[in-house]
Amino acid sequence: MTASTFSKIATACAVLMVLASCANTIRGVGRDTANAVNATQDAGHTVKKAAQ
Repeated sequence: MTASTFSKIATACAVLMVLASCANTIRGVGRDTANAVNATQDAGHTVKKAAQ
């Protein structure tokens, strides 16, 4: 295997790893946002019950 071929394969692997980690980050941010919305709604319900 020549250095040029090895370099191309290594670059392709690095790009795939970066793209996979971006997808995981986006999913994680989505879960965190959903959890924050749920927590805010729960807090709103608690305040509503306390005000009644």
